[in-house]
Amino acid sequence: MDPRLKAFERLLNIMDDLRAGCPWDKEQTMDSLRHLTIEEVYELNDAILDGDHGEVKKELGDIFLHLIFYSKIASEQELFDVADVLNQQCEKLIHRHPHIYGETKVTDAEEVSRNWEKLKLKEGKKSVLEGVPGSLPSLVKAIRIQDKVKASGFDWENAEQVLDKVEEELNELRKEIRNDEQEQIKSELGDLLFSIVNFSRFLNINPDEALELTNRKFIARYKFMEEEVRKVGKDLHTMDLAEMDLYWNKAKSVGL
Repeated sequence: MDPRLKAFERLLNIMDDLRAGCPWDKEQTMDSLRHLTIEEVYELNDAILDGDHGEVKKELGDIFLHLIFYSKIASEQELFDVADVLNQQCEKLIHRHPHIYGETKVTDAEEVSRNWEKLKLKEGKKSVLEGVPGSLPSLVKAIRIQDKVKASGFDWENAEQVLDKVEEELNELRKEIRNDEQEQIKSELGDLLFSIVNFSRFLNINPDEALELTNRKFIARYKFMEEEVRKVGKDLHTMDLAEMDLYWNKAKSVGL
């Protein structure tokens, strides 16, 4: 037996045992699992960013368990089972990859993406943006929106044009700040952030990952600064910004 199938069958059997015998597992519903699943996905994201392959393997296992759990609950309610889930996914993948399972010819990944969006519209979707979940974090949602419309050909021609747009939005934000119109300031700030996401895409940089790297860098430097200040018996709360900057620059000088 294929070891992959054997491992999958083992997980299915364990899920049956847990659902039948474990008080906690018996109580779970799709609603109760939802926030836990989101947490697991974020933990996977952290492991990938850390480059920790052992943790990636662990978190993938946790997510596999959740997928099996949802399918088990659905089967108990006679809605669908794990076989239905997997077969539906297989059929979708076959249908949306006619360059693999049909006669369609493609030249690159971008053409595959364009064909993918065209096929989804043929399946009944009225907009290429229907596939963007409303509950996505705003930054991730902006990335997905721009990826989706790019596949339909709605895109800038080069990075220079996008950078000009960033500068235009920044100038508009400055104007509204001078006018002190709070709602317009918020609107223009959103436009600026959206254009920066667009520019990041043209640089082939995921802005969510870039921001997270900066978050982690800031945390490391600030913690270093706190520790260095404690070593000399001082308190950050009693220091002025110029004095803090000395310790901040020290953190940068040691590679943080």
